[in-house]
Amino acid sequence: MPEFLTLDDIDVRGKRVLVRADLNVPVKDGKVSDATRIERLAPTITALLDKGAAVVVMSHFGRPKGPDPKSSLRLVLPALRLSLGGRDIAFAEDCVGEKAERVVSGLRPGQVALLENLRFHPEEEQNSRDFAKALAESGDIYVDDAFSAAHRAHASIAAITELLPAVAGKSMQAELEALSAALEHPARPVLGLVGGAKVSTKLDLLRFVIGKVDVLAIGGAMANTLLFAKGVAVGRSLCERDMAGNARELMALAAECGCRIILPEDAVVAAELKAGVAARTVAISTIPDDMMILDIGPKTVASIGAALDTAKTLVWNGPLGAFETPPFDQGTTAVAHKVAELTRAGQLRSVAGGGDTVAALATAGVTQDLSYVSTAGGAFLEWLEGRELPGVAALAAAAHRA
Repeated sequence: MPEFLTLDDIDVRGKRVLVRADLNVPVKDGKVSDATRIERLAPTITALLDKGAAVVVMSHFGRPKGPDPKSSLRLVLPALRLSLGGRDIAFAEDCVGEKAERVVSGLRPGQVALLENLRFHPEEEQNSRDFAKALAESGDIYVDDAFSAAHRAHASIAAITELLPAVAGKSMQAELEALSAALEHPARPVLGLVGGAKVSTKLDLLRFVIGKVDVLAIGGAMANTLLFAKGVAVGRSLCERDMAGNARELMALAAECGCRIILPEDAVVAAELKAGVAARTVAISTIPDDMMILDIGPKTVASIGAALDTAKTLVWNGPLGAFETPPFDQGTTAVAHKVAELTRAGQLRSVAGGGDTVAALATAGVTQDLSYVSTAGGAFLEWLEGRELPGVAALAAAAHRA
């Protein structure tokens, strides 16, 4: 894990602290529909306020092509205020320039301000040093608490760390420590659990994880491609037949690395993907030609459960079936409950992430039971692929300069 400084390494009393958050949260009918990221930001803001700082929060929101009321961070203000116990939050109608300066200059220790959407300025995504300088005018110290944006080399994430003392916030620190414990310095055996629709979108992830884990269980439609590559008839199931060669290469790499692969032994099949459709469980060797594989069956759940019983660390990305459509959520839910049970018992360190994974765990009602559930999406996936994240590299470089 890269070395980086944290809130414990800085004195913020009487200082203005510029916090890079990720407030890019879902909004429906003008209200935040999932405040998880905002809630995870709150401990960092609260800790800074308790230490006598004034806090200036900045974030992107959506993908606007310039100023747009529909992408204004005003929409997020009520949820942010609620996460801070109803505390007043000043709002600046721009993130740089006179409008930002007017609000920020009036802040006193213990007060909070929110700047308008960073992406109203194209210079943000260009990683412009001049734009970073303009942002830096709002703070004496920079805190990055947005791991979910760490895969972006943007001005508020990368360039700004060269202009202000830069440290990780509590959420960023927790994420990096959880990810490091999962794959860089894990307790073994390590089980990787990877699902999803397509092998083609997760080739780099699978290659990297195969070199890190002791056992890899593969589910979801991507398992169909590996089964097809082994000569299994998969009926009308979603399957990337043109990726069979890549699938065989992955299995050869696993054998070379001493990584045991678990593929479905049985499956829940149906004629169509539709809620309440007639479904049945069959052996993986007897998939009917007119049926689709839509979930793992009970024997496969048991095999994954047995691997979990002996594992010390789990890294999970992707559901194991079409979990959004009952009854094809049962395999993923059963495995999720097993993971939660072992984690609660202290037998397993469990780290999961990726949008569909988070949704599946929420559906199963076990999100709070795992060791760590990342809401980072793209950044989590790029970390699983072994890539260097610009935001993390920038914090490491700042720590080296300090």
